[in-house]
Amino acid sequence: MILSAPSGGGKTTIAQALRTARDDVGYSVSATTRQPREGEEDGVDYFFLTPEEFQRRIDANEFMEWARYGGSRYGTLVSEVERILKSGKHVVLDIEVQGARAIRERLANVVSIFILPPSARVLRERLTDRSTEHGDTLGSRLQHAVDEVAEAPDFDYIVTNDDRAQAVAEVAGIIDAESQRPMRLPGMAKTLNELRDALAEQAQSMRHRS
Repeated sequence: MILSAPSGGGKTTIAQALRTARDDVGYSVSATTRQPREGEEDGVDYFFLTPEEFQRRIDANEFMEWARYGGSRYGTLVSEVERILKSGKHVVLDIEVQGARAIRERLANVVSIFILPPSARVLRERLTDRSTEHGDTLGSRLQHAVDEVAEAPDFDYIVTNDDRAQAVAEVAGIIDAESQRPMRLPGMAKTLNELRDALAEQAQSMRHRS
């Protein structure tokens, strides 16, 4: 499952809340070349890589996708996705819109959710409250958000992040609903065929009795 949003939209907060609340969700830690913000931990929030190490991993085809955003590079490691899939959990990717587009083009079994800020004012306030975005950087983030919001209709779902708890609940509901799709249920085709055959036998038996 892909969570995408403009910077400051709250996708990372929602992804972390899902990971905390649900045992069936695994969070794919992205890699980045940007510097850690206060309180962020390497290997927990991001894998913080040097530009040289990031490039080495690109050359080694270790990324499922990567993109440049705000002067830094971000990417989804194949090893992270494989690690979570092997554990039998839902994989949650917290990635930018450009990276989300690349994943959707590469993989078929993907659910994409665009996290929408309730207003331009709220998004600006969230970016300002970080104390890491100001001046030209803030303006660049907001301008980039214009293009990102334009791609929202291409996603499978749109969730407005006005109230965080409500947004987390809506995303959790999408996970539960998508999990019940027949194509995602292991062995469901076999179960349906067996039930159909059994019902046919019962129907045939009833006809003979009459």
